[in-house]
Amino acid sequence: MSTGRDPGLQAERTRLAWRRTLLTATVVTALAVRLASAGDPVGALVAGVTVLLWGALLVLCWPRGTGTGSARTGGRTLPLVALGTVGFALLGVLLVLRGLG
Repeated sequence: MSTGRDPGLQAERTRLAWRRTLLTATVVTALAVRLASAGDPVGALVAGVTVLLWGALLVLCWPRGTGTGSARTGGRTLPLVALGTVGFALLGVLLVLRGLG
């Protein structure tokens, strides 16, 4: 059994984590758009804001998820993505609760 690190797999795991983050945001965005299709004006506003936030998250996550982005971004990307992910998680919970109510 080897005790050394394998840095070759670390890059792949990192890319997959960025892809999962973006996939989660895409699902929440789809739920918000579905809510907007019910004709609710508040739902339309939420869906519009969600699509804009999803676009911003796409710009931040895509280069890292595909491995084309720089590993060093001045330390700004991770806090922004963390904030966006928490926002999408809260929005997802609200959408599910609203759908169940």
